[in-house]
Amino acid sequence: SCGAIAAEPAAKPDLNLPDLNKLDLNKQDLNLPPTAAEWAALAKLPDWSGVWIPKISDQDVQRRTNPPPWTPKAAAQMAQLTSEQRAGRPAPLFVNCLPEGMPSWMLITHNALEFAFTPGRVTILGKSDGNRLRLRRIYTDGRPHPDDPDPTFHGHSIGHWEGDTLVVDTVGIRPETYIAVGEALGVPNNGDLHIVERIHLQDADVLHDDLEIIAPHVLTAPWKTTRIFLRQRARKYDIVEGVCIEGEYSERVDQSGDAVFVPMPHQPGGNLVAPR
Repeated sequence: SCGAIAAEPAAKPDLNLPDLNKLDLNKQDLNLPPTAAEWAALAKLPDWSGVWIPKISDQDVQRRTNPPPWTPKAAAQMAQLTSEQRAGRPAPLFVNCLPEGMPSWMLITHNALEFAFTPGRVTILGKSDGNRLRLRRIYTDGRPHPDDPDPTFHGHSIGHWEGDTLVVDTVGIRPETYIAVGEALGVPNNGDLHIVERIHLQDADVLHDDLEIIAPHVLTAPWKTTRIFLRQRARKYDIVEGVCIEGEYSERVDQSGDAVFVPMPHQPGGNLVAPR
């Protein structure tokens, strides 16, 4: 009789990662692992730990005393929006859970943010949920902007340190993002937006973001303005999940006994329709 043919042992998967030094790639196109020296260098940067709360009262002061230099068309749009707001009919700019984007996030946010320092990068995290992302990556590893960046809500940011000041240059921002001075007061930037920021500690627990906003389609000149953030150490200020689109649903139990979300009717401005 014929003997059984022994099965060949299964090949083991190759779990070894490729040697980046042997790949035919430009190292400038790689995120190389940070060195011990680069991790140690973070200790020399200023202390921006904690949670930072915007000084909303100063946002209002800036709006009144240092308005953007609008073009005639944008000024007319802003006058109409202001009139509607004073009449009690504000038209919310930030609906459908789309991100505020830049520069509105830094200009008019009412929510907390925090900073994370890692080699070659500063990350800004804001209160967010699964539908509205507040995340900025500022690359400090010396890379340039892409030649043709894909537009995003927060743009492409590169930065460098001048002493204890982080200088940030941002381009590649979607033309639909607003230059806003209030939640119902702003116009789309309409493209070619360029933002330069100088972020620094003004006092031990006071952070300033000095912005220069260049928006040639809606501003007649670069607009320089400052936003103030106050440090909070208490854990009650820790950033938690937001409730953006969750607010459009009601928690119920269906016929099978499962916990479910049920859509709730809303008005165009986002408010719940009053029950009859």
